[in-house]
Amino acid sequence: MSKTLIPIPLESSSGDQTGALQGFWEKMRATVGLVPFSEEAVAGYFCAVDPSTPARVKVILVAALAYFIMPADMIPDVIIGLGFTDDATVFWAAWSAVSAHITEEHKRLACQSWIKA
Repeated sequence: MSKTLIPIPLESSSGDQTGALQGFWEKMRATVGLVPFSEEAVAGYFCAVDPSTPARVKVILVAALAYFIMPADMIPDVIIGLGFTDDATVFWAAWSAVSAHITEEHKRLACQSWIKA
């Protein structure tokens, strides 16, 4: 099943986007179908911009999502089959550390940000 991201206006998420997440939606659109943790990354994004999320959790999520956004990292994303393995490792470590703070509302918002193409 193919999915296409609908860019969510920042005003509708919380308006609290940090500089580290400015390229998040562009990266998600560019990598749709390539990143196995896409929906979780979007849920993590909504958790990171949620004003009720504890600061420690926000820092962990923003760091993991910023690593995903970075064009140059340990394994370049353009390497087919390996390019997102380092991103996935960093993201899943962060997800494991903060998953108790990712609410059903964050997951619902993540699901709503996708449409079937």
